[in-house]
Amino acid sequence: MSSSEKSGRAEHRWPAAIALVVALALYALLPSSFFPPLRYGVVALGVLLLIPVLAVNPLRMHRQTRWSRALSVGQTVLLLVANQIALIQLIVQLVSPGKDDGPTLLLAALQVWVTNVIVFALLYWEIDRGGAVSRATRARDDLPPADFRFPQDEDHDAVEEVAIRSSHRLNWTAGFIDYLYFSLSNSMAFSPADTMPLSHRAKILMGLQSFAGFVILALVIARAVSLLG
Repeated sequence: MSSSEKSGRAEHRWPAAIALVVALALYALLPSSFFPPLRYGVVALGVLLLIPVLAVNPLRMHRQTRWSRALSVGQTVLLLVANQIALIQLIVQLVSPGKDDGPTLLLAALQVWVTNVIVFALLYWEIDRGGAVSRATRARDDLPPADFRFPQDEDHDAVEEVAIRSSHRLNWTAGFIDYLYFSLSNSMAFSPADTMPLSHRAKILMGLQSFAGFVILALVIARAVSLLG
């Protein structure tokens, strides 16, 4: 398949954009004890950066410039770092004695966890094989090395009804929904499910995400037990 044919099948922009807006909203709605100036500043900057990114690719991911890619990746990294700070604040509050706002903290833990799932999915989507535009417009033998191996990448020799969906047969590359599912399964299982990390940066990011999910789960269970007791 040529690069022009791939460009015509470029990924829709809106699933990733909607997911980002949801993550920003969840982060903004954290309890007031989670340092409001930082939260509102991050949300305002995230929305501001979203405008030029959408202007470049309003419907499909078919073109990019150096600055648009830098803005898109930077926007994701900004929210990722901010949410890790919120995670640290959450940990401190969950282990602090004498707190009587248990239900509020448990809800905040859910918000931090869901935001983590979304922002890691966005980051995986941004970095793998050069990003969404690269995957849509470049020939397969011209793509940067993959960070992740999906089941479709090795299904070409399976039975016909499976092989027909393989990367080899359809020139398939992952879209945002694939990375979102992968991020969700990594956060729930604390390990890869059907998608394997290939690069060091992918393994580091997956490890950080799994560790964060494990810490949230352990502390939430402990907090819930203390509330029931």
